[in-house]
Amino acid sequence: MRHKLPSISMNFLSDTTAPAHPAVLDAVAAANSGFAPSYGADAVCARVKARLCEIFETDLEVLFTTSGTASNALALSVLCPPDAMVLCHDEAHIHRDERGAPEFFTGGGKLLPLKGQHAKIGIETLQTTLAEWPSGFVHTTPPAVLSLSQLNESGCTYPVDEIAALARAAHGRDMTVHMDGARFANALVSLGCTPAEMTWKAGVDALCLGATKNGAMMAEAVILFPSVKDRFARLQARQKRAGHMLPKMRFVAAQFEGWLQDDLWLELARKANAMGKRISEGLAGIEGAEIVHPTQGNEVFARLEPALADRLREAGAGFYGWPDGSARFVASWCTQGEEVEALLKAARS
Repeated sequence: MRHKLPSISMNFLSDTTAPAHPAVLDAVAAANSGFAPSYGADAVCARVKARLCEIFETDLEVLFTTSGTASNALALSVLCPPDAMVLCHDEAHIHRDERGAPEFFTGGGKLLPLKGQHAKIGIETLQTTLAEWPSGFVHTTPPAVLSLSQLNESGCTYPVDEIAALARAAHGRDMTVHMDGARFANALVSLGCTPAEMTWKAGVDALCLGATKNGAMMAEAVILFPSVKDRFARLQARQKRAGHMLPKMRFVAAQFEGWLQDDLWLELARKANAMGKRISEGLAGIEGAEIVHPTQGNEVFARLEPALADRLREAGAGFYGWPDGSARFVASWCTQGEEVEALLKAARS
């Protein structure tokens, strides 16, 4: 028997529930003309790669995928040997939400989760961990990769100076630095820096750039910066072997082409962040609600009294209960001010 789901007039469940932006759909339609070479050898993929080189101010290699999990797992598979390990935060998506995909794709690489307030790895925590895990001791799994999420799983950013400090410590141990950028654009506009400053100039070696949460249909990209771009052939081979190499890859690249054109990706992220800020500021002034993490992007985490949470759901608001006991509200590129005001009105009533 099917159960009728409650109607949701205010959808703050996740930015993955949002529709694709019309410009992205138009770009896909434009790519749907005639024949084109397969598996990424087409003109659309070439144009997007050239555009990404401009945006990141460096030569790079790019591999297109359709999910963040595939991007993270494939990237880590060429960064972490099967007998080494990835350091990540305990709340990291690769640790909590990818069903062992990184371990599977690396052929047995270990994930070592680290603690830290607001889902951030602090430099002291990293340095202590590195001291506890030597590289040359045969009985110990050596650290090979540091993985950072930007935005992270509490909706917070790593400022550029923090990324640089963490990367220096990792590189000092001959490790590489991976960035899970599922909400990269949201972090970028929040910090007000350039893509290059937030990545390779700060010491990031590989970036998983997500567009799906910010207006695309299903478009992600593994970007290898100069320090590791020589691993691209291995990355392609891993993608093929895993069954993730798409014959008509032009349609994924086309989503990026529409998304990047005229800085649409930044405009959409600013809109989502602005709506997130309005939710956060509104809830902060309501009795029975407490903001538990700094709102630095489009995600808001609030601890709600049960009566308030029930009232919001009864009014039609969709949001997720988080493992730490808070409620997560996510604004998307198409969240309207009227939806936010309806949410806050229901909270006040």
